Amino acid sequence: MGNRLSKIVTRTGDAGTTGLGDGSRVGKDCLRIDCIGEIDELNSTVGVLLAEPLPENVRTALLRIQNDLFDLGGEICIPGSSYISEEHVARLEELAAQFNAELPPLKNFILPGGTRPASLAHLARSVCRRVERRIVSLGNSEEVSEFARKYLNRLSDLLFIFGRTLNQTSGQGDVLWVQAKDR
Repeated sequence: MGNRLSKIVTRTGDAGTTGLGDGSRVGKDCLRIDCIGEIDELNSTVGVLLAEPLPENVRTALLRIQNDLFDLGGEICIPGSSYISEEHVARLEELAAQFNAELPPLKNFILPGGTRPASLAHLARSVCRRVERRIVSLGNSEEVSEFARKYLNRLSDLLFIFGRTLNQTSGQGDVLWVQAKDR
C-alpha cells in the first residue's frame, strides 16, 4: 500500500477516466465513481463532526463508522466485492437502540439544528441519505450488496439519533418544527 500512495500526482486521470480497484478504467462521471465520491463526502462530513467536542461514546462510534465508510468505498470501487456485512448493520442497529433509549419520545417533527455538533450530525444524515439514493441507483444497473444499502439506511437513522443526543447532552434539547398555521 505504501508504494501505491507515495505518488499522488499520476496524471492517469487527465483524460477523464479513473481506475477501479479491479484494474479497469471508467469515466470519472460514471455512476460507480459518483457513488465513491458521495461516500467520501459523507466520510468527510463525519470527519468535520468529529472535530467538535463530543461525548466519548459518540466519538468512538463515529470513528468506527468512518472506517466502515472507507470499507464501503472499497466495496464500490471493486465491482463484485463485499466488505459490509450483516454484522455491520446489526452494530448500527444496536447503537441506535442504545442511544435512542436515552432520549425522550418524539411527539413532533424536529428541525436539523440546535448546537453546532447536532447540526453537523444532521448534515451528515442528509448526506448519508443522498449516498443511499445513489447506491440504490447504482444497484438498478449493477450488482450492489444488500448490506451496503441497509448499512446506509441504518446509518442515517443513527446520525439522526446522534443529532438529538448531542442537543440533549448540551442541554439544548430538540428544535421543534412549528407548522405554518401555528407560527
